[in-house]
Amino acid sequence: MPVDPAVVDNNWSQTCWKTLNCAVLAENNNDVSLTLKTIHGGHSPNPGWSSIDEPGILIDLQKLNQISVSDDRKVVSIGPGQRWGAVYEALDAYSVSVIGACIPSVGVGGSILRVLLYQAYFFHFPGKYGLGADNVKNFEVVLADGSIVNANAHSNTDLLWALKGGSPNFACISAFASWQKTSSSDTASTVAMIITLDAITLCLLYAAPTVPPSVFAAFGALPAPLVVAVPPATGTSPCSEPRPDPGIHATANQSSHDYRGISSGVDADLYKDVYAMWKETATALRASTGANMTFVLQPIPAAMAEASKAAGGNPMGTPAKTHQWWTTLVDWTSAADDAAVRAAPMAVTTAWKKNSAARGLDVPHIFMNNASRDQNPLASYGAANVQKPKKIAEKSDPKRVFQDLQNGGFLLRDP
Repeated sequence: MPVDPAVVDNNWSQTCWKTLNCAVLAENNNDVSLTLKTIHGGHSPNPGWSSIDEPGILIDLQKLNQISVSDDRKVVSIGPGQRWGAVYEALDAYSVSVIGACIPSVGVGGSILRVLLYQAYFFHFPGKYGLGADNVKNFEVVLADGSIVNANAHSNTDLLWALKGGSPNFACISAFASWQKTSSSDTASTVAMIITLDAITLCLLYAAPTVPPSVFAAFGALPAPLVVAVPPATGTSPCSEPRPDPGIHATANQSSHDYRGISSGVDADLYKDVYAMWKETATALRASTGANMTFVLQPIPAAMAEASKAAGGNPMGTPAKTHQWWTTLVDWTSAADDAAVRAAPMAVTTAWKKNSAARGLDVPHIFMNNASRDQNPLASYGAANVQKPKKIAEKSDPKRVFQDLQNGGFLLRDP
């Protein structure tokens, strides 16, 4: 039967649109199991990672979208086909929330396996709770042989560890740096900043009803007053309110997207130097292609590594020190501009790394959710954190179905 066009075209980025001959719209885990047995013998805009062309089979999980809350309201079970906006809305009725992606359209399955499994951009209170993936209590997964297993603290514990970020193998800038060096030690506080050529969006979050006056003081001291877009509020709803999409300034016809990430130490002069280069690059890119490009700073407190460790750990090898994840999202229209547009964030990333190294602030770690197709975040985890998942993959997928037959994603066969 003909493939539903919605299955082909539903991905958020046109760079992932491909024509396929076979799609399986699974309605439950048994459908996924049967499909994997048969062929056994997103989030990411990287081409081929959330899509497949004619030789392959697409397994669509959008109908696996259940949301159920435990009687004690301490655990929520979420299907991989759900989106975070719907999850937060459903949990509001219970006056609870979860650590998930901050953009409502992001899919649960994609964001969690990459790092919840593919978490997008910002996440809430990393110093207090770690990454989204660190808060997963159980993964129900279909292995390459079609068997359905659970990975949790009591069963398949090695698989649980590997799934936490193991990919599909199984003026404001100065204030920002000041906050990182002082108030970021307060694990209840979180700051997010998104810069475009048109505006700067700043989000201040605190995981308690009362905010200490000093925690966000660096931003109150800015010479230019801030325009309050969202009034201060408390409760679970404001806490889980999705933050602005870094691609919010993309026009309606800008259907192609790419992003790229890098890490560094905390330094206001570094931020300003790279920002100047980014602004020059983004301005020229918009003039030549009409593309919109963001400059996004993600503060990573030292406490995040401790929170991750306390939750059982993960393979990501996140440095146990306060540092910075930087990412850029670029949105454009014409496929004829693909090469020129991709070159822009690559140039800024190269400049960031060069400037970081010159200051002794280079951090090799690459956050997988921010990585572009030519980057290698798995290798940045460190040798030990690559070898262990490889051994776990050999155990759960001895015939290398997910390594040899899967066409996209950051795979263990690559590092």
